[in-house]
Amino acid sequence: MDRECGMWINIVSHKLKKQVNITMQSLGLTAMQSHVMHYILVKCADGPVFQRDVESAFGLSRSTATGILQMMEKNGLISRESVKSDARLKSLIPTEKAAHLDAKMSEGFRELERRLTEGIPDKRLSQIRETLEAMSANLDRQ
Repeated sequence: MDRECGMWINIVSHKLKKQVNITMQSLGLTAMQSHVMHYILVKCADGPVFQRDVESAFGLSRSTATGILQMMEKNGLISRESVKSDARLKSLIPTEKAAHLDAKMSEGFRELERRLTEGIPDKRLSQIRETLEAMSANLDRQ
């Protein structure tokens, strides 16, 4: 029986998450924490990063993002600072610990990407990316 596209995406996603978790475990992070931390490190160079930015970037609910960010704060990876213009807003600030882990995380991600795409020609990878982007856009439409 041929598997549907959604099934293949689910299988690959599950395997990839498992591998990222294994890779990041040695750094004391979950896969999602590592992705969120890298996002914060990259985006804070352009300006303040807020919880709603993380929610939007990763498609997370407020409560899920809160849990992830609270754990990251507890583990000394980020701090939250009030914004002068609106005391309700808290800017997410990466710590030195996060900056030190970023190089190791990036190395882990590069290795996983290499394994994931090994033996697949660039042209085909480009087609896969375009197809996945189109599928994602299809699911965003109601």
